[in-house]
Amino acid sequence: MSKFFLSKPMLIFRLSLVLLFGLFALAQNSTAPLTGHIEATSNVPVNYTLGPNDQITLSVADLDEISNKPMRIDMRGDLNLPLAGRIHAEGLTPDQLESELESILKKDLRDPHVVVTVSEFRSQPVSVLGNVVSPGVHQLEGRKTLFEMLSLAGGLRPDAGYSVKITRNLRWGRIPLSDAHDDSSGQFSVASVSVRNIMNGTIPAENIIIKPEDTITVPKADMIYVIGSVRRPGGYVMGQDQTISALQILALAEGMDHTASGSRARVMRVVPGSPNRTEIAVNLDKLMRGKEPDMQLRSDDILFIPSSAAKTVLMRTADASTTLAQVAIYAAH
Repeated sequence: MSKFFLSKPMLIFRLSLVLLFGLFALAQNSTAPLTGHIEATSNVPVNYTLGPNDQITLSVADLDEISNKPMRIDMRGDLNLPLAGRIHAEGLTPDQLESELESILKKDLRDPHVVVTVSEFRSQPVSVLGNVVSPGVHQLEGRKTLFEMLSLAGGLRPDAGYSVKITRNLRWGRIPLSDAHDDSSGQFSVASVSVRNIMNGTIPAENIIIKPEDTITVPKADMIYVIGSVRRPGGYVMGQDQTISALQILALAEGMDHTASGSRARVMRVVPGSPNRTEIAVNLDKLMRGKEPDMQLRSDDILFIPSSAAKTVLMRTADASTTLAQVAIYAAH
């Protein structure tokens, strides 16, 4: 598995994001699994509206035919109950459904008392994908903001990007953001928001209310990779609106090792529209001496620093000489 590393300021910022999202998720006391439903809970939001595929349990005194039996709302949003008949439950809160049932059952029962318990939430799925701790399908369970949904997904991973993409079915209306636009199919509204704006609260309007069936995607951050004869090879996250030069990425990789041939380094860069990469020669030795201008790297660049055959032989010879000397000292004793 490839590694990535962060500069110290970036690491502090990323860890702060993860910690804040995690604390918020704990504060919400949310335990929704990724399978798209949760078990019955007494902490149902008062504004949760029932929908198709939700499962409820009714408790009605003196009416054993329907009491304590799980019932699922059908795809038309209806419940079919003994005595009460077919009732349209979609769009009602549990309290409203209780009142509706009590009104109907008064024809056959004296002062009926109905309690509605939601045993499975399945009607308001939101997909949270990409670089979050727990990607998958989560349920809204009432009114939730973008920040809250990211928290339900465990928060951002350290290598998450700096923007969040939201895709919404137009039957829920267009996304209320300035950059929102319809996709080519004309069925979805698409927009992006800055993670930093949400975290800092600088633009509260960007922390939008999430609708059922929304898809929230957190892309991977832009990365630059260093391989070959360096002390710490791996991938390094680029900051938002940040550029990194060859010398800066070399510093993050803790410099070249003793066998490196810095004069023969090269950058392997993606060719747009092609699976191939082009190679760009870069003389790190001259860059370090200020003989050539530093080179700015792009996202997904790979800086490769080969080993010097001569230096490798010298290092092996030196190691062999050291070993022979140690053997001789040991034999002399």
